[in-house]
Amino acid sequence: MTELGARLAVPRTDAPVGVARRDITPPTGIRAKNWGPADWERSEGAHRPFTATALAVGADPLVLVAVDGTWWRRVDDERAVRGRVRELLGIAEERLVIALSHTHAGAVLCSADAGLPGGELIPGYLDALAEAIASAAREAVDTAAPGHIDWTAGRCALAADRELDIEGRALVGYNPDATEADDTVVVGRITAADGRPVGTVVNYACHPTTLAWQNRLVSPDYVGAMCELVESETGAPVLFLQGASGELAPRRQYTGELDVADRHGRALGYAVLSALALLPAPGTELELSGVVESGAPLGMWTEAPQAPATTIAAARSAVELELNDLPTLDDLERSWADIDPRSRQERLGRARNLRDGYIDGPTVEHPLWAWRLGDALLVAHPGEAYSALQTGLRGELDGHPVLVLNLANGPGFVYLPTDEAYRRGAYQAWQTPLAPGSLGRVTAAASGALRGLLEGGAR
Repeated sequence: MTELGARLAVPRTDAPVGVARRDITPPTGIRAKNWGPADWERSEGAHRPFTATALAVGADPLVLVAVDGTWWRRVDDERAVRGRVRELLGIAEERLVIALSHTHAGAVLCSADAGLPGGELIPGYLDALAEAIASAAREAVDTAAPGHIDWTAGRCALAADRELDIEGRALVGYNPDATEADDTVVVGRITAADGRPVGTVVNYACHPTTLAWQNRLVSPDYVGAMCELVESETGAPVLFLQGASGELAPRRQYTGELDVADRHGRALGYAVLSALALLPAPGTELELSGVVESGAPLGMWTEAPQAPATTIAAARSAVELELNDLPTLDDLERSWADIDPRSRQERLGRARNLRDGYIDGPTVEHPLWAWRLGDALLVAHPGEAYSALQTGLRGELDGHPVLVLNLANGPGFVYLPTDEAYRRGAYQAWQTPLAPGSLGRVTAAASGALRGLLEGGAR
């Protein structure tokens, strides 16, 4: 039974916070061929700017950088960029997370493609990307000042199930027969001690695949318009963090219409603004403070100061995952002999890049980064997990906001599908080198890591 004095807490993080941003828009002419049917290879301009936005949290800071980018095609490129950032910052591995938005309309992040049209610009862009990320992170650390993050959640119907079956064939497209898709938007309002807006964290799971082979401009996809809308209202930068979206994408996708991407972004942006609008003032919670007699007795909920949540902690771990029985590249080429040659070469290139440096034995070590940010929890990992990762963790850790980041700190196209996806022969299941059961093992390992952080310190 609810009693007078009861409180509705707002999950929060109290620590020094700093936010900084750099422009990382790829140069015109860079290789941006991310779709097999594309009959072009060089970008012809930019739809919207690309950014790297850094958040520093804590006296011994954790640094989170949200990057508008595609995915790492090779292990060595990701290690080189993150290694350079760590070197410039002098930061321990567990305290840095670089998360890609996963736009499919960005520059190809693969130095091995330097000999292909537009590829000559890739090595220089990767060097510039590392410098920009480090510069934003350094500014965020240097300007961090006492503040806090208030956490909440909203809903957005942009993401839909993309596990479509037609005449016995598993496709990647909107499935109208799916009963539900995870529509959770985790939002963090970052403010200075005086209440001034500093930034907004947005964690949402939806593939940025609105724009496809028909579009010749680099674009952050829906993320760009979302950031523009939220930033115009709050006056502070947005950090977009791609969630566990392995089977989630917009209903309308694979188009060259820029306006469709912008409409998608505005849909998500309004959901973020709605969630922000329902938060109480920074640093407060709601208290059942009294009863007022009117035509009816009225229970009065009013804002009251809330106790801070100051524990900041980080851990890195890894879970050993088994591999599928992988066909050889020659086997793959024969099995794809009847598809369009451009699409076949795109598939083979991805398979070749993935195996080089990632697979060197019968199993692989899948790394995990777990952070505690006061009341909030964060898990980051490389690869593309299905949404069961985030729904499972949020169900287990009810009461704590849980941010789950795909495509962070590692090769970005290793799928972690559900066992059902393997049974139905989904693209994500035959594309991944990981064996069935991998998603469950990663979920269990992430849960254990987060529980360890919760047990390691008081609120």
